[in-house]
Amino acid sequence: MNTARAARLIIATTLCAALAGCGGSRGRDASPGEIDRELRPEARTTTIWDLFSNSENPNSTVAVNKYLWNASLEVLDFLPVQTVDPFTGVIVTGYGTPPGGGRSYRATVKIADPALDARSLKLSLQGPGGAAVAPGTARAVEDAILTRARQLRIRDGRL
Repeated sequence: MNTARAARLIIATTLCAALAGCGGSRGRDASPGEIDRELRPEARTTTIWDLFSNSENPNSTVAVNKYLWNASLEVLDFLPVQTVDPFTGVIVTGYGTPPGGGRSYRATVKIADPALDARSLKLSLQGPGGAAVAPGTARAVEDAILTRARQLRIRDGRL
């Protein structure tokens, strides 16, 4: 009987010690590095359980194709940039005259998808005073942006 009682006492003591070890750093003095890691969520180490959580902040992710984005800025570099928002994929420019051209244009670019695809790119060109631009001109600018985006992707080596 005494052996069974001693075994139960050892098991109960072991379980209590294991449970006390789960308490974290809240009852003891933690080093400044440990406190810093607890206060800053970005410094937290990842675990296997992070795979199952949806902890991605939608306000800090960019759902824009970087090749289309950079190509749009390069092709339209003769236009002064007024607004740039990489989170929504919108670039708004002011009026400018292309090299060798006599007419000024204004452009609004929307990159709607992270894929390098023609459907991801929406371009709107306007002439002075909001005048309509020939569809062939807008199509030529779109083609130039798509061609440059493909060149950037090839140069990057990610095929």
